[in-house]
Amino acid sequence: MSPKLFAADPKGRLVSLDVFRGLTIAGMVLVNNPGTWSSIYWPLQHAQWHGWTPTDLVFPFFLFIVGVSITLAFARRVEEGSVKRDLYLKVIKRSAIIFALGLFLNGFPYFQLTTIRIAGVLQRIAICYLIASLIFLTTKIRTQVLIALALLVVYWLLMTRLAAPGYAPGDLSKEGSIASFIDRVILGQHIWRQGRVYDPEGLLSTIPAVSTTLFGVLTGHWLRSERTRMEKVVGMFVAGAVCVVLGWAWNSFFPINKSLWTSSYVLFTAGLGLQLLALCYWVIDIKGYRRWAWPFEVFGVNALALFVGTGLMVKLMGLARVQGWIFRNLFLSWASPINASLFYAIAFILLWLLFMWLLYRKQIYIKV
Repeated sequence: MSPKLFAADPKGRLVSLDVFRGLTIAGMVLVNNPGTWSSIYWPLQHAQWHGWTPTDLVFPFFLFIVGVSITLAFARRVEEGSVKRDLYLKVIKRSAIIFALGLFLNGFPYFQLTTIRIAGVLQRIAICYLIASLIFLTTKIRTQVLIALALLVVYWLLMTRLAAPGYAPGDLSKEGSIASFIDRVILGQHIWRQGRVYDPEGLLSTIPAVSTTLFGVLTGHWLRSERTRMEKVVGMFVAGAVCVVLGWAWNSFFPINKSLWTSSYVLFTAGLGLQLLALCYWVIDIKGYRRWAWPFEVFGVNALALFVGTGLMVKLMGLARVQGWIFRNLFLSWASPINASLFYAIAFILLWLLFMWLLYRKQIYIKV
């Protein structure tokens, strides 16, 4: 199948997906780098526990995009008869590198191996990419649908029927959920320090995170279909609306929760992801309105470099003790704390837009 059926870019890239990825990674960097954590507007904070804010959409959107990319990257190779063994090796290698980068960021600069956090954003991406890719390469679309839904049901049953020692079955608190208990037992000193009793990228909650990625895989199949572009837009929007409604309905007895990555959260965020991708696809790839989106395209084609680069910069600034000085003297000196914190985050992302634009201009795309 020709990529021209689903991409407006002459090189065969789905530009709307690059823009969606860029929007997502820009949001991730923005919320991760305020001037001060004590003064942040609520949309740039995670929900305290149950519920959601715009910030809670960022990570599932990224995993959804990973799933779409899996289909677009591998489907044509499979159809053209590429050796499955080569694809498996590529998937395993890429997953290992991304996981290792996550561990590196967690440990930098001291690498205290006895307490280094094992889980993390990149680690979850690596695991979900690995599992979803293997499912894509070994199963048909119908099986992929069944697996995505089965994972949500299995996770719901595990979370609501099993009990952590000392807690009632179905306890979904930070301390009492079965997912938190498993993280404490298995990860031990390697758990997320800020959480102490749970890890937002923990072990059991990776099950529904794989389902989020598979929803992206299925969306990729839809984008590669022979349907017209407008049919694809309508299909994504309608499917997204159905997922949002189902997720919101499930929320009443299995609350939307990012840290636990509940099944309702998967459906709700996948639905919103489908609708946002449909909007980007319609505006960019169908209507051709691309000028407004160039910063996000710049971010989107080098998302991994942006995430790793900003993470290292923040740690280096902390070591040099310059972040606080910059915030106090260049932002807090003329703005209220909450606005100064926001302006600092915006300035940070604009600085990295310059760095990423230099790579984009030279057509340098850092991939693994």
